[in-house]
Amino acid sequence: MRFRYLGNSGLKVSEICYGNWLTHGSQVENETAAACVRAALDAGITTFDTADVYANTLAESVLGDALAGERRESLEIFTKVYWPTGPKGHNDTGLSRKHIMESINGSLKRLGTDYVDLYQAHRYDTETPLEETMQAFADVVRAGKALYIGVSEWTADQIRAGHALATQLGFQLISSQPQYSMLWRVIEAEVVPTCEELGLSQIVWSPVAQGVLTGKYVPGAPLPEGSRATDDKGGAQMISRFMNDDVLGRVQVLKPIADELGLSMAQLAVAWVLQNPNLACAIIGASRPEQVAENVAASGVEIPSDVMARIDEALGDVVVRDPAMTAANSPKTRPV
Repeated sequence: MRFRYLGNSGLKVSEICYGNWLTHGSQVENETAAACVRAALDAGITTFDTADVYANTLAESVLGDALAGERRESLEIFTKVYWPTGPKGHNDTGLSRKHIMESINGSLKRLGTDYVDLYQAHRYDTETPLEETMQAFADVVRAGKALYIGVSEWTADQIRAGHALATQLGFQLISSQPQYSMLWRVIEAEVVPTCEELGLSQIVWSPVAQGVLTGKYVPGAPLPEGSRATDDKGGAQMISRFMNDDVLGRVQVLKPIADELGLSMAQLAVAWVLQNPNLACAIIGASRPEQVAENVAASGVEIPSDVMARIDEALGDVVVRDPAMTAANSPKTRPV
């Protein structure tokens, strides 16, 4: 396992991060989830990402139980706040001071820790003054409940405004957590250059494009039983944007490239995002321990520039690059 600095900080994270969105507390049994976490630890992963909204707080509890007994100082634990949780009342959502302060306490209790290494704004809250949000984050840091603050799916302008306030308030905004893969590159034009300028790293989710880049979805063929595309708990909806014959056909063209490099297609997809120098880590999920071991093999892989060019040529115009998609996919009002 290789490690990278997270933004302009002294914090190092494993370049493969284990995340439990759509799995722990919902898709897989707790015993299997614990086995996946153990596999991650055995593979050298030290960085774990979750959120209070995952399985309506259950994912944090499952992760906390799975990490119990591990040396806390040897781990980097990330969580997030924004989406509705609990009974989903009128203040159980957003980035108000009330919701942030109540949410961090709940997350720490569920995770079984006194602090998280990174606390992230899971989306931008259009209904709370940014000054209120950033002051609350500053107080969370000063209370020792979070060491650093990050954001997820914020636009370049939102990141710039948040960074300016964080600097004024005396704490570090060090990371951005966007969707990023060979097929979804909307951060490259604006978010990445802004983060490079300001000293933030990317922690990317869905590097395998919800499983599409594994090549298991073949144009015209039945959907694999038990796959993300057949999951009615949210997985099928998330993957739907990639489930057309044009995209799936282009992905099949990547298989010979992966074979030449001695990689599986999933490993190629994870290794591809890690070629971006603004990346600190790529988040992988798993429903079986062996999936962790496979994806971890992407750590340290260097893809030659000519092969990167061949991947671009193979995917062609099915790649989504429009930077406006970050704002387009973000809530316009606070969710309830």
